Amino acid sequence: MPAIEIGRVCVKLAGRDAGSKCVITNVLNENFVEVLSTGRKKKRKCSIRHLEPLAHKVEIKSDAEALSALQFLP
Repeated sequence: MPAIEIGRVCVKLAGRDAGSKCVITNVLNENFVEVLSTGRKKKRKCSIRHLEPLAHKVEIKSDAEALSALQFLP
């Protein structure tokens, strides 16, 4: 299971959104990804050190669908 990939659900460990679930929407380089968080409704650049990947993966068609899929995960 690749930990850092598009569609992987993660928990943010640091920052303003710490403790909230997010989904990876874009991999920028080996250190940074772009995430869509339930805390904020817009995409943010985030360090992979601040993320804990979960076993869940969602299919991303649009931002609204990704956010709604995050809310139904345990």
